[in-house]
Amino acid sequence: MLQWVIEGVKKAKLLNRIIVATDDERIFQAARNFGAEAAMTSPACASGTERVAEVARSLEASIIINIQGDEPLVDGEMLDVLVEALNDRTIPMATLIAKVRDMNLIQDEHIVKVVTDRNGFALYFSRSPLPFQAHDYFFQHIGIYGYQRKFLLSFQKLPSSRLEKIEKLEQLRVLESGQKILTVEIARPTLSVDTPQDIIRVERCLRTKTHE
Repeated sequence: MLQWVIEGVKKAKLLNRIIVATDDERIFQAARNFGAEAAMTSPACASGTERVAEVARSLEASIIINIQGDEPLVDGEMLDVLVEALNDRTIPMATLIAKVRDMNLIQDEHIVKVVTDRNGFALYFSRSPLPFQAHDYFFQHIGIYGYQRKFLLSFQKLPSSRLEKIEKLEQLRVLESGQKILTVEIARPTLSVDTPQDIIRVERCLRTKTHE
């Protein structure tokens, strides 16, 4: 799965360096075995954001993109759109969303929902149905984030917030601190791997992708 993520990320035109950040020696070796750059981080990191921030401290890049290792269907185009949004240096943080019309999925706690203001800035993220009683569509949050490097390093130092702990969504720490997150809509949601059933769905998609 990690290799699929890396191969998808490599298709981005606006990224100039890809680093696998992990505190697990097995993941580190697996990444190195298929030619990816990897960095060992502290096991004390409480989240993926803290892990990315630890690596970012030694980098000079002004924009940092955090791509989860459980997004094997990630593609370069969606990452380039995120980078382009962050070329506006007044945007501290951005993330991806996609419209979902299958309203049965709004009850799935593994699918994070988001509502935004009219300018596309996130108002709230939740595992609960959001907005309540929506009947036409909802926006699914895709767990890929982009940051201005300076903001990432400052955000990493913020204490964990109440809503973050309740929802188990670290991006809520940003909203609770009074900062903004720009959402960028893409054409379709990805399939992240959160449950064993997700692996089956992703493998089916990957097989179809391979034979295209």
